[in-house]
Amino acid sequence: MERALVAIEPTDGTKELAREAGTLAAGVDAEVIVVHVTTEDEYTARRQAMASMSGGTETYTTDDANEGATKFARDFAEDAFADVDVAYETAGYVGEKGSVLLEAAEEHDCDHVFLAGRDRSPTGKALFGDPTQRVLLDFDGPVTVVTG
Repeated sequence: MERALVAIEPTDGTKELAREAGTLAAGVDAEVIVVHVTTEDEYTARRQAMASMSGGTETYTTDDANEGATKFARDFAEDAFADVDVAYETAGYVGEKGSVLLEAAEEHDCDHVFLAGRDRSPTGKALFGDPTQRVLLDFDGPVTVVTG
């Protein structure tokens, strides 16, 4: 492993996953890319909320959402890696999580992906899609998934 992508969410489980990924990366002198993805639905809801609060005078752009996601990733990484001596970068994106994570892994030349999954029935995966499943099937390298 030379560069690992860690997909984060605002959960304690994801913080533990990031900490473990950072410890592993530090042990092999690898770098970590900490990524947070804001979904299109989350972005739209926030944009509509901001427009309604400001009477439509204030706009919330995808650049604002990307910047917010990057700031969240930066704050998250500072906390998760407080006791870990690992080199890391942060990035934030807006879009469909599975696709965005695959694109980010390619953009940052990552050779390992760490992400939190969730338990979902096969029917749920078929009907609604599943970002974890998408990354597992389409990433050309090791993927570590933690559920729970």
